[in-house]
Parts: sequence; structure tokens; C-alpha cells
Amino acid sequence: MASLAFPRLFLQLLLVISLLHFSFAARRLTGSDETQQPLLFQYHKGPLLTGKFSVNLIWYGKFKPSQQAIVSDFITSLSTSTPKMAQPSVAEWWKSTEKYYLLINSKKNSGLVLSLGTQIVDEKYTLGKSLSNKQIVELASKGGQRNAINVVLTSADVTVEGFCQSKCGTHGSSKGAAINGKSYSFAYIWVGNSETQCPGQCAWPFHQPIYGPQSPPLVAPNNDVGLDGMVINLASLLAGTATNPFGNGYFQGPKDAPLEAASACPGVYGKGAYPGYAGDLLVDRTTGASYNANGANGRKFLLPALFDPSTQTCSTLV
Repeated sequence: MASLAFPRLFLQLLLVISLLHFSFAARRLTGSDETQQPLLFQYHKGPLLTGKFSVNLIWYGKFKPSQQAIVSDFITSLSTSTPKMAQPSVAEWWKSTEKYYLLINSKKNSGLVLSLGTQIVDEKYTLGKSLSNKQIVELASKGGQRNAINVVLTSADVTVEGFCQSKCGTHGSSKGAAINGKSYSFAYIWVGNSETQCPGQCAWPFHQPIYGPQSPPLVAPNNDVGLDGMVINLASLLAGTATNPFGNGYFQGPKDAPLEAASACPGVYGKGAYPGYAGDLLVDRTTGASYNANGANGRKFLLPALFDPSTQTCSTLV
């Protein structure tokens, strides 16, 4: 299981740390040198997710319809077939993951095409309001298990094992039920709404960080600190799921705490980013919200930079 976690670097680099994004393990505080030094990003010869996959959303707890729409619109925006998206777009951001596939097979681009699948709503907290990692997998298994990524989203009043203490979300895989006598492993993601529990850790830069440089928080593009923070974490974990689904794909560092496609670029959202500063972003003239990607239904999102394996640098949309 990979999680968006807070690294051990926090304490070691306390003078230069800033609240940034770590996808296989979580949001974390990190040193300013980390994004400047060359990364030994490697392919560990394991399979990547390829072909057409549906993203099934499992809503656990109470979410407003407007909050559900933010995430579902983000997933819809990942497809290049979604019409009328201004540039830079969410689809353009996702398309950059194709570089990982091209390095493995330069003759055939068999990347991962995502579309919005089914949505399951559990407003009755059937497993309670305090969940273990095992229960997260149990919830994830409720979605379709073949050619699917099942995303569990927990509401602001739900605590999850390790949430806010060491991670903002996780991704991993689990064996599903046999289909026609054959067992399949399905990929899953969990992301929590940190609005009331730890926005300074998991919803930066839309909230004041708990450590590091104290610059004013940015205005969230969808006017919801918790959900806009969830989109950042979900985006990072989707990139990690595609390029390192089973722990032996693309990553840098130790296998139990790897840096993946997005988490290798912590806290970087636009050019010129440094600890405590997300980078030079686009600003909505009407709302004052900061963003770097346009999506479906006129949505705007802030998405993490992705590590470019061909140039060994962090690539931003703006």
C-alpha cells in the first residue's frame, strides 16, 4: 500500500521545510533542496495500468451534491474526449503520464485512459466513523474490480488510521472476487477530507501550513478548501496508481516510502515554486482563486506537477 504521508524529513529540515505534497505516502514538509537535486527515478520492471479503466467513487459519510460534483467533474476532465475545455487542461496534465509508457515501449503508446464509472454513497457510516486501513480496502472492494480504480472518499467527520498523523491518502491493490474462475487484483485509492482535521497538512496551499514559511493561503478554485485539497491528493494518487500500481513500477527511493510521479515534485504547482510558495499560477479574475488546469463544466483545478522521466525534471502546466 502506498500512502500520501509525512516524511521523516520534517524534523531534519525544520528550518527550510514547507508543507508540500507526497503522494505514495502523503502531504509532507520537505527541504528546499529536494526539488533541485537530480532524482534517481527508476523503472523497477513491474506492470503499469494500461488501457481503458473506469474510476468508481465510493462516498463514505456525508457529502453535499456540490462537493460530489467537484470530484466527478475532475475525473471526467481527465479524458481527452471531454469537449470544450480551455487550456491548460486537466486532460493535458494527465496526458503527460504517457511518457512513462513510452519509455517502456516506444513503438506503442498504451497509456491509461480513465473515465467516470459508478458512484456508491454510504451516508449511514455502516463501518462507523473511525476506520482502519483494512476497512478502507473493504469499502474499496464494493466497486467494480476489473479494469477499474476504486476511490474511497471519506467525509470530514470520519477518522482513518494514520490520517493527519502520517498521511492524507493512500493507494494500493487488493485481490478481488473471482470472475469466470479467474482472480483479478484491483487498484484502489483512499483520500480523506481534511477540512476540519488537518487542513494545514493536507489542504495546503488552500490553508495556512502548520510548519514552515507562513505565506497567505490561496483561494480554492471551487470555493471548498476540503474538496479542492482532496482533488490535489486524488490527482497525485491517480498518477502514482497508473505508474506504480503494484509497488514495482516507477518510483524513487525505498519501496516502502517511494516518491512517485507526483510525489517526486512535492509542493510544486507552477514555475518558480519553492518551499511555502506553490509557484506562478493562473488567477481567476472574478473569484481570485488560484489554479493551473481547466476542466469539464467550466471547472478550474489546482494539480501537482508531474515528474518527467525523460528529462528527470518536474513538469508543470503553467
